Amino acid sequence: MMRLYSGTVDPYSHRCRIVLFEKGMDFEVIDVDLTNKTEDLAILNPYGEVPVLVERDLVLSEANIINEYIDERFPHPQLMPADPVMRARARLFLYNFEKDLFSHIKDVESGDEQKVEHARKVIRDNLTQLVPIFSKQNYLMGDEYSMLDVAITPLLWRLGHYGIELPNQAAPLLKYAERLFSRPMYAEAMTPSEKAMRK
Repeated sequence: MMRLYSGTVDPYSHRCRIVLFEKGMDFEVIDVDLTNKTEDLAILNPYGEVPVLVERDLVLSEANIINEYIDERFPHPQLMPADPVMRARARLFLYNFEKDLFSHIKDVESGDEQKVEHARKVIRDNLTQLVPIFSKQNYLMGDEYSMLDVAITPLLWRLGHYGIELPNQAAPLLKYAERLFSRPMYAEAMTPSEKAMRK
């Protein structure tokens, strides 16, 4: 059985839990307290980071790598496009998410007011740039739910928690977020701490 070492409020772990639940697989989630990491996490991942996926003698870290492995190993429902060109585009999108959005989360959580404000603004502006996509389609890659939607969901869920307010023109993005949150398995993929982020 697969085991996922997961942070209870870590957005990257949240991504992996979403994929596991979407696939309807048998797996075990091991909650990791990031302020008091266990020795076995240090053995599994020398960087001491979550998420970490363990399946027999395979140990994977890094959310996008874990999720692509799960998607290839359990191809239904398929979350990465089958076409190589579209798959390359999806990977580029995922890379851009890391650079333009997720790389600023540490600053939002830092407590340094100057860094927090700057990071909030960058995330807000970069998310707002995605709005035109939703005038033509339901999801980021068209009308099918994909790995891109999985990747961005934890950030959209945490907007209020991070104090990020989107402008009025971002209404289509917020509607899209509600579509993601209302997926049948979405609530299952969250920890109690994550559920508490949105009242």
